[in-house]
Amino acid sequence: MLATYFASPGRSENRDLERHIGYFSDGDFIRALLNAMPSILLILNSHRQVVFANHALYTLLNLAKDYPVLGLRPGEIMACRNVADAPSGCGTSKACAECGAVLSILEGLEGRKAVKECRLTRLLEGELEDMDLLVWSTPFHYNGDDFTICAFTDISQEKRRNALEKIFFHDILNVAGGIKGFADLLTNQTLDDSSEIVDMISTGADKIIDEIRSQQLLVAAEAGDLKLTRSPIRISDLLEEIVSLYRSHEAGMGRQIDLQPVSADEIIVSDPVLLGRVIGNMLKNALEATPRGKTVTIGCAFPPENVEFWVHNPGMIPLGAQFQIFHRSFSTKGLNRGLGTYSMRMLSSYLCGEVRFSSTEADGTVFRARYPRQVH
Repeated sequence: MLATYFASPGRSENRDLERHIGYFSDGDFIRALLNAMPSILLILNSHRQVVFANHALYTLLNLAKDYPVLGLRPGEIMACRNVADAPSGCGTSKACAECGAVLSILEGLEGRKAVKECRLTRLLEGELEDMDLLVWSTPFHYNGDDFTICAFTDISQEKRRNALEKIFFHDILNVAGGIKGFADLLTNQTLDDSSEIVDMISTGADKIIDEIRSQQLLVAAEAGDLKLTRSPIRISDLLEEIVSLYRSHEAGMGRQIDLQPVSADEIIVSDPVLLGRVIGNMLKNALEATPRGKTVTIGCAFPPENVEFWVHNPGMIPLGAQFQIFHRSFSTKGLNRGLGTYSMRMLSSYLCGEVRFSSTEADGTVFRARYPRQVH
């Protein structure tokens, strides 16, 4: 018996598949219209197999013209990384239950129009590529057979812009507003000791600079323009600096940070800025997910020839959200967030490493970032 964790695993027999493909292989005028569309358009049979694909599929996915797409499912054509964990192909992995494309297609096959967003991570020659898609599904009945017509539009840039507007502009304006308020206090009042307000202004300015640098790094990483600056790093000093920063950060207020001891002799060669960003994001995310009064623990392990940084918090990430961690536009914090874990993965690839996590009700959540002791 074919296995599945979500959608039905079965596929059409060859004679039925050939018949379905034949329905849409004739009609030059209609095919010309569909091929003129700038968005990807697929027609799927009741087993979610492609029986027609327009030219935009090949163009937007950079596929060879003779690439055999007919009979495959959309995730298999698009190189979705979850297919590797799907026992019977696209739609049958655990993660597929959260996939907007699969959900939209299933509604179409049930006779209802549907529009859903799909966060797709493609695995191409060992490299990960993120896409945000809007998927329209429209039911279609022909010659006694059920089909769904699916249109895929790439909305990656729109989602990226929305995230930047929310995270970058919104957060910077908030900090800038605070600085303006403190500056007004200095201007409008006669103070015997203004050093505390000056310190607050300096801290706010540092936050703005840090946010700008963070976005600059991510944009450069996505464009492939990031250059590493390698230097020796004393691990104990790096972790103490990060922990000290977040103990006074708003995310750390009311929460305890337990730094596990690391020998002062442990040194690695890496990029201190990028490494600090990843570990800092791990700690910040853990603090934001932890109730006040609870403890976040951070430490380091030393597998052979590697170093592994880890951060633990006592909460569990909801199961549905776990399948979408590291997607560019996904966040457990709400709409238009989601660059934190995504930036961890993106920056880690430059450091020749990887980030992974585990999350259960019994053990809480642990993020782990593993890197070679010397980045080449």
